[in-house]
Amino acid sequence: MSLKQVSSNKCFDGFQKVFEHDSAELKCKMKFGIYLPPKAETGKCPVLYWLSGLTCTEQNFITKAGFHQAAAEHGLIVVAPDTSPRGCNIEGEDESWDFGTGAGFYVDATEDPWKTNYRMYSYIKDELPKLINANFPTDPERMSIFGHSMGGHGALILALKNPGKYKSVSAFAPICNPIQCQWGKKALGGYLGSDVSKWEAYDATQLVKSYPDSHLDILIDQGKDDQFLSAGQLLPDNFIAACTERKIPVVFRLQQASCFYDLLLLGCCFGYDHSYFFIATFINDHIKHHAKYLNA
Repeated sequence: MSLKQVSSNKCFDGFQKVFEHDSAELKCKMKFGIYLPPKAETGKCPVLYWLSGLTCTEQNFITKAGFHQAAAEHGLIVVAPDTSPRGCNIEGEDESWDFGTGAGFYVDATEDPWKTNYRMYSYIKDELPKLINANFPTDPERMSIFGHSMGGHGALILALKNPGKYKSVSAFAPICNPIQCQWGKKALGGYLGSDVSKWEAYDATQLVKSYPDSHLDILIDQGKDDQFLSAGQLLPDNFIAACTERKIPVVFRLQQASCFYDLLLLGCCFGYDHSYFFIATFINDHIKHHAKYLNA
């Protein structure tokens, strides 16, 4: 499968590149960002996959997260794909910001008219890794995954549905229980139909209840003042309770700013929200979390 290089920029002695290719799974052209650390010039490196959230492309993470220095230091290739098929000429694909274009939800759709193109689960699980391993100096046996919001949901379900495939998993503000929130109900209902039992196959809180062992160290960061947390879209408490019951290790960190100057100037202290400012603050912790397993 041929790759077309879209851009290449030197960064911390490595290269941040963007490529385009024709996807067999999604029946359209897709872009992905890939950071090649300095170590990739002389040997094979482990791969860390990032899954972005609603409305995002490959650009959000590679331009806003500030992960490059840590990835270079730990010798990690970092791949950031787009979040959905694009330009498929499906009626209604551009009508909503939380469904269709930019909102693939990392599922394999079974309903018309989405089932032909909207197969992001299989794209991330199978097609993209094969493409990356065939064209870049990777170690296919060392692979991990993380993501944000809808992409945090994607990272968790991919790890839970494929025991042993990923060395580690982490997430920023993931949608933890989509069958119970409005984002999830809209997306899963639209892509998978009205049978809720089919939705459970893409719900981290449901999947962890039948995860076969405890060999999965999960790290989750959540902003205290995330507007979508308070709106009931993320539901991390449900996931933590399910992990606790199954004795699955999960480190959940509710992050709030310790802002002395905010206290002085505003009379209050604001916590972290759902934005990439939040992600950039803690991205190094997540890179280190994955490097611990990928470089073991």
